[in-house]
Amino acid sequence: MRQLSLDALNPAFQKVQYAVRGELAIKAELLRDKLKEKDHGLPFDKVISSNIGNPQQKGLDQPPITFTRQVAALMEWPDLAKLAPGVFPEDVVARAKELSNEIGSIGAYSHSQGVPFIRKSVANFIQERDGFPANPNHIFLTGGASAGVSLLINMLIDNPQAGFLIPIPQYPLYTASLAQHQGQPIPYYLDESNDWSTSVASIEEAIAEATAAGIVPKGLVIINPGNPTGALLNEKIQESLVKLCEQHSLVLLADEVYQSNLHRPSTHPFTSFKKIVSRLSSPVPLVSFHSISKGVSGECGRRGGYFECANFPEDIIALLYKMVSVGLCPPLAGQIGVDSMVRPPKPGDASYPLWKKETDAIHAALAERTGVMAARLNALPGVSCVDSPGALYLYPRIRLSEKARAKALEAGKEPDAFYALELLDETGICVVPGSGFGQKEGEWHYRLTCLCPGVDEYVGKLERFHLKWVENYGEE
Repeated sequence: MRQLSLDALNPAFQKVQYAVRGELAIKAELLRDKLKEKDHGLPFDKVISSNIGNPQQKGLDQPPITFTRQVAALMEWPDLAKLAPGVFPEDVVARAKELSNEIGSIGAYSHSQGVPFIRKSVANFIQERDGFPANPNHIFLTGGASAGVSLLINMLIDNPQAGFLIPIPQYPLYTASLAQHQGQPIPYYLDESNDWSTSVASIEEAIAEATAAGIVPKGLVIINPGNPTGALLNEKIQESLVKLCEQHSLVLLADEVYQSNLHRPSTHPFTSFKKIVSRLSSPVPLVSFHSISKGVSGECGRRGGYFECANFPEDIIALLYKMVSVGLCPPLAGQIGVDSMVRPPKPGDASYPLWKKETDAIHAALAERTGVMAARLNALPGVSCVDSPGALYLYPRIRLSEKARAKALEAGKEPDAFYALELLDETGICVVPGSGFGQKEGEWHYRLTCLCPGVDEYVGKLERFHLKWVENYGEE
């Protein structure tokens, strides 16, 4: 019998790259284990995982929303309400009873598309947000937004030359999904000099180049608020993008998982693409994604999310239903988390005062950290950083000297990956190099979260490292 080897596997698997849990993250875990040794010899006492938007992870410690966890607790063990009378607010008890009547035990499979009652709650949330109706039968609950993205990309790839317009920089889920399902990425570049804005002209240019190369554009991916950039689209640009999709017969894939992460909502509000498409009465096929992993809930481990299809014919909805049925159903814990996200306590409910206090505190902390970090990073030599109005990240640009680039080449690393590895070795801070998200030739960046508590200590480490780096390698 021949030994199983890589060349006997699906070659698409080896093409998948996912930088946020790549080399830096793997090394960070090794260093975290090293710190457990009595004489570890490392120049830091903790590893800070700033490489991924994982709010509740140890070290970032965003507190869970009490209402969400209380409902979850009663759904896991309904007898708690009887065994601990008076502990749970009356609206939590009522919500859990209502959900239990609809779901039964969360140990059983649900409807493959998600619990119908919860899908109706999602539809109501969308209608209240946008002012336009949503069809619960065109909403699919998912194990996090990523599952929905992978499914839709897989479905839309009808031949090896099918391509998807991907923003650069981009969240690597998209290129990874395309590699896995053997589609073609069509990069279009965001404008860093204009706060990472999206240019319709840049997308038109990318479409022309792809078409000339024999690639057939099938969809346009928009991440709003942006990841890794934190940029927010205004409605004028959104309307232009919808019209572009009409012109080129593109499916619009709107990744809107950071819609609640707004640092300056009065000047930089969020508008969904569903609202724009509905207002324009556009025929553009739209899929919009949302998740309980971000926002103020930060419940990444529960794996809850949804996508809504607009302007999709019923036969395609039926096909999607068939495909999700293969996986039986999304996790019930995640579906219940979605319900808590789209139906939070309202004024007058027993849980509302605490919910309001907790959510306001999370928004305020994130906005303050983002502003402080951007200002101090911009003060460093050779660093420029857009002060993002949304999402959980900053994406500073670093200018690296010829000496530093030569040293990176010698080590067989991209220059920004070389910088990030030294940052990890010196400070214990794990970031993601810009080469993992895509960037223009000759530019270097890294992404870090704005979730880290103790921002003065955290940014202080970044500052000291960078100044030492400049001292060792010089400026560009």
